[in-house]
Amino acid sequence: MKKKPEHIKQEDWDSVESPPLSNKMLSKMQPVKQAHPKIPPRVRGPQKKPPKKMLTIRLNHEVVEYFKVQGKGWQTKINEVLTDYMHSNTEKDNGI
Repeated sequence: MKKKPEHIKQEDWDSVESPPLSNKMLSKMQPVKQAHPKIPPRVRGPQKKPPKKMLTIRLNHEVVEYFKVQGKGWQTKINEVLTDYMHSNTEKDNGI
């Protein structure tokens, strides 16, 4: 499914109707690698150092919604809040 560009309203996006593909069109389709052999495969860029650890965590619904409404990067914001908390408590524990 194609991602909706942010500048287009959802109702406008939903109202677009694509014509059905004909058998002739379908018969001409081929894999991208076959149709465009010179296009290099997509690869992920370098990862942040140190890489983040993927895990499952249970948070209150209100906490998740609070960050989600702030938009893209909400998980990063949670990470930043927790990192700040960790640093402030580490300083207290070390008497700094």
